[in-house]
Amino acid sequence: MPVKVKKIHLLDFSILIPYLILCVVGLMMVYSTTSYELLENKLNPAKQAVLQLGFWGISLVFMAAIYRMKTTFLRNQRLSALVLACLTPLMFVVFAFPKVNGSYGWINIGFGTLQPAEFLKFVAIWFLASRIANRQPIIQTFERRVVYHTYHLIWPLFSILVLALYPDYGNMMVLLLVVLVMLLGSGLNYLYTVCAAALMVVGSSIVIWLVPLFKTVLPSHVVNRFLIYRDPFSDEYGLGHQAVQGYYALFNGGLFGRGLGNSIQKKGFLSEAQTDYAFAILVEELGLIVAILLLALLLYMIARIFLIGIRSSNPFNSLMCIGIGSLFLISIFINLGGITGVIPLTGITFPFVSQGGSSLMMFSICIGFVLNISADEKKKRLHLI
Repeated sequence: MPVKVKKIHLLDFSILIPYLILCVVGLMMVYSTTSYELLENKLNPAKQAVLQLGFWGISLVFMAAIYRMKTTFLRNQRLSALVLACLTPLMFVVFAFPKVNGSYGWINIGFGTLQPAEFLKFVAIWFLASRIANRQPIIQTFERRVVYHTYHLIWPLFSILVLALYPDYGNMMVLLLVVLVMLLGSGLNYLYTVCAAALMVVGSSIVIWLVPLFKTVLPSHVVNRFLIYRDPFSDEYGLGHQAVQGYYALFNGGLFGRGLGNSIQKKGFLSEAQTDYAFAILVEELGLIVAILLLALLLYMIARIFLIGIRSSNPFNSLMCIGIGSLFLISIFINLGGITGVIPLTGITFPFVSQGGSSLMMFSICIGFVLNISADEKKKRLHLI
């Protein structure tokens, strides 16, 4: 006979505790990376940290609300379509606001800004998971009929084009990769995965070398990132300044760091240290050992998300976890790849550590979904109600 149990007792602490630790470290780093400049301008040094704390509070409310919902309600196609309908106009509202660092994408809400592109990544996962899950038998049995259902990709592909108009190539690439992972995780033959991976590697290599040839078409700041990616030290005090200062921050930290708040590079040398280069400042202040431990904690949480998806008995639950886990991994790779010079810098934030209210809220909502799915799967395994 099924046993009745409160949902709060089914919380997955292997997800929740790493999330809380990462958010606290993120608040510390936001304060550390922004306080010096604020003091220089005779402002409250905790201003940005308090703002980030406010967004975290809102995020926790969303997480709690999502966790209390039934997964049967969340996988309703009409609900994801409704959220999509509300988000799509915001993708165009951003054009009414000034550019930031050469790109549109931010909506001023008085006390801060919202970035619809951040929420777009999660909504794309939710939208595709709810639809692919309902067509899972068709996809698995008649793979050629997948083409018939590609109309579900119209909105994600349209959104990618809108991001290109901003231009926001970082989030555009993340969204493209997430959509690809969702399709490959839907039950398609593994050969599609191999071919897609090979195509991505070859295509990325070609793009990196061809972008500079289109300097008259693409925005100058985008072309400059690709130009300087090959050798930032060739123009250390010009286009390569940001990348070189990021390297110095990583080098200065050593194994044990200079101490929290003692970064040199954040003091006027490295612009936007609180966003793109937050992890580099973390290495400089806390050291390589702490940075590796923090990264290991985040990767452990991601592994748990994938494991929940693999063990899920419901296609929707499985696809959501695969999509969310992939979103975390892709974001980490692009951010760390940019600051270490593996790939051109694209402006993608490091999950939970970089400043950004929209980013924090989006990743927190993802965690809320995963916690809900984990509780739902646990109830099924233990025959609870």
